[in-house]
Amino acid sequence: MPEPGLFERSPLWQLTWARTLAFLREPDALFWVFAFPVLMALALGIAFRNPGAQKSHVGVEAGPRAAATMRALEAAPDLEIALLPADEAAAALRRGRISVLVRTADKGGPVLVYDPSRPETRLAHLATVEALERAAGRVDPLPLRTDTIVRPGSRYIDFLIPGLIGLNLLGTGMWGIGFPIVMARQLKLLKRLIATPMRRSHYLLAFMLARMLWLVLEVATIMIFARVAFGIVVRGSWAGFVVVCVVGALSFSAMGLLVACRARTVEAAMGLMNAAMLPMWLLSGVFFSADRFPGVMQPFIRALPLTAANDALRALTNEGAGFAGVIPAVLLLVAWGVGCFGVGLRLFRWD
Repeated sequence: MPEPGLFERSPLWQLTWARTLAFLREPDALFWVFAFPVLMALALGIAFRNPGAQKSHVGVEAGPRAAATMRALEAAPDLEIALLPADEAAAALRRGRISVLVRTADKGGPVLVYDPSRPETRLAHLATVEALERAAGRVDPLPLRTDTIVRPGSRYIDFLIPGLIGLNLLGTGMWGIGFPIVMARQLKLLKRLIATPMRRSHYLLAFMLARMLWLVLEVATIMIFARVAFGIVVRGSWAGFVVVCVVGALSFSAMGLLVACRARTVEAAMGLMNAAMLPMWLLSGVFFSADRFPGVMQPFIRALPLTAANDALRALTNEGAGFAGVIPAVLLLVAWGVGCFGVGLRLFRWD
């Protein structure tokens, strides 16, 4: 009989291959890794699609000079005008059906009612003021020329896809690594491995290496869908994109190992994982920019690994960044990965 090859003799390779095959037997995991991000991207991409310039909805309350006001506003191409009875006008403004309400009277100019705290109503207010002043004979003292340009990568779906990739790396890294370890401990399977010559490092590294085998298909599925459905491409360094995905996946896998190193029950592991993941879900800019949070929180937010992964993936995908531009983010992810794996390896117990 031929002697077994190097990979066949390696316990690390055998453990990695066994974990890879075990993943195929988990249809729920396959759904959450491959189908769920695509369905989420499709739903949010349709909901927040960019249909072009939108008209602002302005209501004119029925009154003595409502007809003349309607004619003045209808000349503005970016306004959608509606004549409303007095008893319906305030309700339409309160419910958001209109952004600005114009009230007329026998004497004096029209009264504009709007909410200045909402950006869309402020834009509608400015457009309404300009239309009324032009109708009254205003002439611009300085003629201006405009040169409009649509910047690639400025749509919400362009912002969302890198965030979904980062979120998927986090979720599959932590749940896909930590959950099987805790299940094996709860079922007393880990206890049986104490009698084997298996090293703890081999056992834990096998989970992370098996995770790498599925990483290519996971990220490729999302990027191919994004390219076909929304025309999204990586405008920067592909090498940087690959490195960020690989290092990010390893870092989040190491976090999953750390969470599962001592947990004895699935319920305990779920609580620990949610406690570790929830701050990153909310703060790391998956669905909206992390810059929305106050400045005092920014040092903590920028230190989170998911923030580094999301910012690097967006810079590479939408801004055309080169590999050098994402090195700080990669180093932060490496620090998180090495630190979590080292602590998890030291604290890991079979029973």
